[in-house]
Amino acid sequence: MAGSQDQLEIRFRLSDDSDIGPKRYAAATSIATLKESVLAQWPKDKDYGPRTVKDLKLISAGKILENNRTVGECQSPLCDLPGGVTTMHVVVQPPSVEKDRKVASEAQQNKCVCVIL
Repeated sequence: MAGSQDQLEIRFRLSDDSDIGPKRYAAATSIATLKESVLAQWPKDKDYGPRTVKDLKLISAGKILENNRTVGECQSPLCDLPGGVTTMHVVVQPPSVEKDRKVASEAQQNKCVCVIL
């Protein structure tokens, strides 16, 4: 009985309402490992796919899950029923956001100010 409680069935919901999974994961599995699994199983026909694990965010029960936590630590007693499937939402950070931040920071660093006294 303890073995079945150590396994969680998780489905990953993408932004276009398609799913990856469900698949069973051990409660000791890290969130970073889940992200690697999502990245490996990402549908090849999607235009906006993530390039790295850093591009992904997993949300469960309204909370963004941290990479260093385990699935068991993130389990919500109110939302996760024994033997049920847990749905985690997958958010992909668009690469253009990172480029815009870099351009903005470079523009601030290269700013020149002249003062005449």
